[in-house]
Parts: sequence; structure tokens; C-alpha cells
Amino acid sequence: MDDIINFSTIREYNVFNKNETLHPLVSVVHLDKADPRKLSRMRYEFYTVFFKQIYCGDMRYGLHHYDYEEGTLIFLAPGQVIGQSGEEFYQPQGIALVFHPDLIIGTSLGQNIGNYHFFSYAVNEALHLSVQERKIILDCFAKIEYELQHAIDKHSKQLIVSTIGLFLNYCTRFYDRQFITREVVNKGILERFEEILDNYFSSEKPQNIGLPSVSWCADELNLSANYFGDLIKKDTGVSAQEYIQSKVINIAKVRIFDHNKSISEIAYELGFKYPQHFTRLFKQKTGVTPNEYRSLN
Repeated sequence: MDDIINFSTIREYNVFNKNETLHPLVSVVHLDKADPRKLSRMRYEFYTVFFKQIYCGDMRYGLHHYDYEEGTLIFLAPGQVIGQSGEEFYQPQGIALVFHPDLIIGTSLGQNIGNYHFFSYAVNEALHLSVQERKIILDCFAKIEYELQHAIDKHSKQLIVSTIGLFLNYCTRFYDRQFITREVVNKGILERFEEILDNYFSSEKPQNIGLPSVSWCADELNLSANYFGDLIKKDTGVSAQEYIQSKVINIAKVRIFDHNKSISEIAYELGFKYPQHFTRLFKQKTGVTPNEYRSLN
């Protein structure tokens, strides 16, 4: 297996890229200061955001290429590995915002960092920025750099963390815009999702595997679970899990009319391990139990 370069601290990453360490827990790293280097796989034990100003090198996550071009943001959560090994040399370009989880412990950002799902996005899910959006992103980076170069005082941490939060909030807005504007990339996801569910429930998979999970559906569409979930929520107004549950209930309503099958048999056919779980979900969604629905109709 190829060796992985592991960065445990912000200082290690700064040294690797020939940048000065102004704060032990956060840095805005200018990658063009680094020496040309061979392609390699790298793991970061801190939050990392790459701003790719020009197309350069080959960014891969696992075995897959990232979908990126000029003016693209790529997000990595702590512990993720990116890149590929090779003999080819390249000159790193762009800017990286890196911050350690310890920086945001006890802050509002620390409590809400899990809400920024794009840190878990994967293949073909980078954020593509417009010219105006790039200016906003670079302004946030500049504000963080200013605070890092400013003499540390009692306001420093709050201002740095709040600016990182502002940056991430802008990224959330820009991703919402991208879900709408990148129709060519996202086109047909909902239709394919519906087809996957139809095929699933017309097969024996429910009895063998159980109810389809959001992660399973995302894998079938070659998307990360978080990106897929956010895309479905944007398109339908409900979560992917709620969409799956609605599909189950709609299928159940049809099958309940078959009086040759008991409610328990229908529950097992749909992938429920226990019939009472089916009854609970059905009543939650329709206001009546399956037996009451059968009697009413």
C-alpha cells in the first residue's frame, strides 16, 4: 500500500508548504510557496478547505477524481485522505484554510460544525464559485489572515472563529445555489432515486436486506450520503429518509387491499423486521393503523 503523509498539527502542514505558523490551531496556507513535489496521498487531522484558483495537479478522494476547476472549494473533515501517489511532479497552487477541532471546542461553531454537511461530500461534489462568490471567499480568508498577523488579544479567537463561521455560512448559501444551477450534473437524480426505489420494492431485496437506507440509495447514485440528502431536501422539501418512508407507505396502501395477505406479511415484504414497526410508521404517516386503513377502504 502506498505511504500516506499524515499531518497531525497545523505547524506540520505549514512547514511542509513553507508557510509561517502564526497560530497553532489555524492557518491560511498559500500553497504556491511550497516547492514542487511528487503526487502523494495525504491525511489531515484537522478541517481543511482548498481554494483552487487554477486547474493544477490531480485531486483524488479514495479512488475517485474530484470534480474541480478554476475557482473551486474542496472540503475535508479531520481524518480524511486525499490525493494519489505517483512519480509526477507538480507545483501546488491555491489557498488552504486549515483549522484544528480544538480551535472551536466550546464555541457555537463547534456545536454546529456537523451541520455543514459539505465536509463529508465526496465525488463530483466540490463547490464551484462564481466570480463574485470568489471575492467573498477571499475576503473571509483576508480577514482571518489579518487577525493571525495582528497581535493576539482577548478578541482574537472570537473574531477568527466567527469569521470561519461566516465563511461556512456563505458556502452553505453557495451550495444551495449550485444545487439549482448545476442542472446538467444533478439532472435526473430525483427520477433515478424514484426508479431505484421502484426496482428495490419490486424485487426480493426488502426481504433479504430490509428497508433501503439513505446511504444505500446514495451509493447506487454514486453520491455521498450527505450530498444526496441535501440535494433531495432541496428538490422536494423533505429529507431523503422521509422520501423513502413516503414511498414505503404508498406501496403499503396498495398492498393492504390484498386481503389474502396479513398485515404482518405485508410488513415483512416491505423489509420491516418487526410488524409493529410498520404499524407505528403507517399510523404516524396516515393517522390510522394498517388494519384501520383496510377497514375504512
